[in-house]
Amino acid sequence: MMPDPQTDDVINYLLQKADQSLESAQSEFQAKRFDFAVNWAYYACFYSASAIMLQRGKQFVKHTGLRSAIHKDLVKPGYLAPHWGKVFDRAFETRQEADYLILFSFPPEQVERIIQDSVGFVQAMRELLESPPKTD
Repeated sequence: MMPDPQTDDVINYLLQKADQSLESAQSEFQAKRFDFAVNWAYYACFYSASAIMLQRGKQFVKHTGLRSAIHKDLVKPGYLAPHWGKVFDRAFETRQEADYLILFSFPPEQVERIIQDSVGFVQAMRELLESPPKTD
């Protein structure tokens, strides 16, 4: 199957968004805006996971659909280590907390860990993109 140039453009766009989100997470962390840093760290994971799913012919309207697909289509068949599925889950959950909990703040150490995990997750997605699954 020949790669679709338009799909490749969208995948590259999503990866750029992931990189920009990581940069924003770092910037917000430095400014001590920890809720926003958590939010951007999640979106880095979201965009990079969306890129790998698009490469595999899948798109999702809901964040929960993407979250499920990471486990079903990447972790369960062994393309992605379970650790990275858990990283995505934590990023998703902390983003929910950052957006919706009132009078709640994250400790800087937790935010720093979330950002580091997100950097690793994006890298894991890039590695998957470079070695697409074999077809029968």
